[in-house]
Amino acid sequence: MRKKVLQSRQEVEDFVRGCTFYGVGGGGLPENGINSIMSEIEKGNEVGWIDPNDVSDDALTVCPFLMGSIAPHTEEVKKEMDGFGLTNPQFTEKEQLAKAMEELADYLGVKFEAMVPIELGGANTPGGIAAGVLNGIPSVDGDYTGRAIPEILQTTPYIAKKKIWPVSSYDAYGNKVIIDDVVNHRMVERIGKLIASGSYGLAGQAGFVLTGKEMKDLVVKGTMSECSELGKLIRESRENGLNPVDETIKFLKGHLMATGKVVKKETDDKLGYYWGTYTIEGTGEFKNNEYKVWFKNENHMMWENEEPIITSPDVITIVDSKTGEPYPNPLLDVGAEVSVIGVKSREVFNNERGLSVLGPRYFGYDVDYISVDDRLKK
Repeated sequence: MRKKVLQSRQEVEDFVRGCTFYGVGGGGLPENGINSIMSEIEKGNEVGWIDPNDVSDDALTVCPFLMGSIAPHTEEVKKEMDGFGLTNPQFTEKEQLAKAMEELADYLGVKFEAMVPIELGGANTPGGIAAGVLNGIPSVDGDYTGRAIPEILQTTPYIAKKKIWPVSSYDAYGNKVIIDDVVNHRMVERIGKLIASGSYGLAGQAGFVLTGKEMKDLVVKGTMSECSELGKLIRESRENGLNPVDETIKFLKGHLMATGKVVKKETDDKLGYYWGTYTIEGTGEFKNNEYKVWFKNENHMMWENEEPIITSPDVITIVDSKTGEPYPNPLLDVGAEVSVIGVKSREVFNNERGLSVLGPRYFGYDVDYISVDDRLKK
């Protein structure tokens, strides 16, 4: 069996950094992801991933994911939580994910033999891997999205018309729920988000029960290794005196969409999502231009002087201009000097069904998707 084992904190940080880049502003906070994995390594547990092809065709696989909003809690919300007795979380993110996997296995009366991350993100991906360790289940080198997404239907199983429910949910306070049956993929997302909203943030959930054969047909292969390589490249670029932004763009065959200073950040926390818009004042070759980036958990739209220049499903990642570190949206504030990197989406989304749930029109914008590669060739 071919596998990768993370052996040091530096390897973990590199991996989480790469996951955070593909988190496109969402996917959870990298500090949580690092803690999830390091706490298992410090116990002496082996943490890493295996090749998807090493999972037998008749094995059952499961997909854990964090559901809900990553918006910071206001003082008003904290007081409201106190009224429900939600003052002392009992379970970490990885423990919530592990409990959700256990609950789903018990509910179905089955045993899972492999875990597949739903997406790439600073907390969601490593948290899922650590949850697999807690349950004695190996993680595969791949995921169902190739980036982070705000809704669980924006995944390859949805594109392939696979059922992704039942879904189990277990939050930080021990509240557990099973979503047994729903009318469609979009409703399982809505119900799951409302459950997470009920606990004022995130809940660990699990679903996407697929055979090994189905998983191998649908997984975006090699993304765990890719994240490790990308995170290592960003770090080594800094250490070697190179420009990490330039090196990242070369590595990913991406594009520099803008450099500038964040001068405004407008946010809202509603319906289980973290929404917002950044205004960036261009600098350098982008001087005298104004840029806006809109996010729903993740970054999905970017404009230059009110003209759209890149949209989901393409990757829109905001990084620190000096260090190349990717920003999760809760941590990016006014005054930051940033660069915006655009990368063409995974091919699996470049079809009618993929664009119907991750293209700009799905998010309510009257804009047709044009890949950033094609747009910038003009």
